[in-house]
Amino acid sequence: MADAKFPSPFTIPTPDGAEGWERMYNWYHLFSADRQKQDEERFWFADRLHHPEVIHPYDEIMCECWWQALGAFNTRVFSMPPAFGVDQRILNGRLYVTPVPAPPEQIAERAAEFASRASHYYENWDEIYGEWKKKVLAKLTEIRFLTFEPLPDLEPIETIHEHVGHSAGYRLIRDFEQLVLSMYETYQYHFELLNIGYAAYLNFFQLCKTAFPGIGDQSIARMVGGLRVDLYRPDDELRRLAKEAQRLGIGDAVLADGAAAELFASLVDDPAGASWVADWQTTADPWFVINTDPGHPGGYHTYDTWADDPDIPLVSVREYLRRLRAGEDIDRDTAGVLRERDRITGEYRELLASEDHAGFDQAVELARLVFTYIEEHVLYIEHWMWAAFWAKSKELSRALAAMGALDDPEDMFFLRRTEVSELIYDAVIGWSVGTQSRGASYWRPIVAERRRVFTALQAWEPPPALGPPPTEINEPFTVMLWGITTSAVTDWLADTDGEGPATLRGLGASPGVAEGPARVLRHVSELGSVEPGEVLVCPATSPAWAPIFTRIVATVSDVGGIMSHTAIVCREYGMPAVVGTGNAVAAIKTGQRVRVDGHTGVVSILD
Repeated sequence: MADAKFPSPFTIPTPDGAEGWERMYNWYHLFSADRQKQDEERFWFADRLHHPEVIHPYDEIMCECWWQALGAFNTRVFSMPPAFGVDQRILNGRLYVTPVPAPPEQIAERAAEFASRASHYYENWDEIYGEWKKKVLAKLTEIRFLTFEPLPDLEPIETIHEHVGHSAGYRLIRDFEQLVLSMYETYQYHFELLNIGYAAYLNFFQLCKTAFPGIGDQSIARMVGGLRVDLYRPDDELRRLAKEAQRLGIGDAVLADGAAAELFASLVDDPAGASWVADWQTTADPWFVINTDPGHPGGYHTYDTWADDPDIPLVSVREYLRRLRAGEDIDRDTAGVLRERDRITGEYRELLASEDHAGFDQAVELARLVFTYIEEHVLYIEHWMWAAFWAKSKELSRALAAMGALDDPEDMFFLRRTEVSELIYDAVIGWSVGTQSRGASYWRPIVAERRRVFTALQAWEPPPALGPPPTEINEPFTVMLWGITTSAVTDWLADTDGEGPATLRGLGASPGVAEGPARVLRHVSELGSVEPGEVLVCPATSPAWAPIFTRIVATVSDVGGIMSHTAIVCREYGMPAVVGTGNAVAAIKTGQRVRVDGHTGVVSILD
């Protein structure tokens, strides 16, 4: 075990048919000979939480946004003591990441600096968080007000009368750059509070581990749960719409088979039905602007939102309506979670000497304070901001195709963002001087080749990790969000012959034990297939999956840590969860009976 290693990134072969895949991505994102000595000595794990699928060249921007921002705020802004940033590489179209530890000799100095800088934020958290929401919502408005349309044959007369002084072609170039920079700026805000939020929780986590030997991770997490956050609002709105359908007397119509569009059309001639449809449409923006990516939301342009595809939330409204008619209470038991939170906190507090109560109270209070942001930022940025960014990007791609710069709008997403800037400039030049642009003929063979390579990359199964395993993992994000811990990596390398193929191990993220038939899902569009009493097995969940938690008895995910969305939501719903199993989706088949032990992190395949 001491000498065990994962494969070197430089020994991983290129999948058949994907030769030259490196040309799809930015050069600085790749493993390369000039960094081989450094990168072969580092531990890399597949970031299946954010990017479980092959990345389109244009979508590489999402990786770049958090790569730079997380690193800067860890390393340069707040001086996080144990770790610098999280480095990235793309290999065969998949993202691998590695935490970068701070030099041991710098930790004491960085800790003192961190205490000074972070304390200002902790002491003024509510005010700063209020400012943060305004900054992000201002960026959201900025992006939504951008418009991308085919360039006009002739500028409107207002350009003359209002002395605008610049052309529609210039504005197309300018607005694309603004779109990109607005997203980059938003990600600076993203990590303004998130790094130190995780640090505050990790401080409480470590205090509990020291004070209460043997305490489970989920017991610590439950001491900060039960808070009302905006992230749960979309699911609350689905419940409310179910209640409204029942109150208005249109429940039978809502429960009838058929797509959302058919339902809405059938209701608009009835006053009660029209009122309900109007309610839905008003609710949809912003509460149904929920990305449906597998796992972490917002990482891919290819996935719709609930607002784009109302059939997805309609499945849940119908389920809530059926349960309501059966006499069930469909509201989340937030009060019960809070009572359990306070009970656990009080019992552990009583185990401490009286002189230690103040320090414990301060730590748990701070952890609860930051927890709201840790959950809510997902709604503001991963959902609302990225949904707006992808929507405007698609609007741009349609405009470029209409102008003849592309054969198909989807072609744009096979270009890197810098190549899109070149494409726009070329199209604007042709429009400006009245000649044929070169873009379509220049990019056509490149896009065709990248489409072929992309398909080949999709067939590749990436190894979970690369390089030598670390002796210790202490970067807060890696531990709390991804669930990559020192023990987890040891388990990846361990010989599991003694347990046999019927046992999977992960992180016990929410307490309890449950059994049931497995339902393996890879995408939120499959939620309608879930039967009550089943165990959800998935890569990871996001808020788009929230309605499913009223039907299942337990959750098993391939990726995620104690503060991942899957873990937090399962604790809120009071159901067992095991996260970070690595390969549950591949190992378990729908229909197999499984037992999920949220205390020990063990998943047993009983069939």
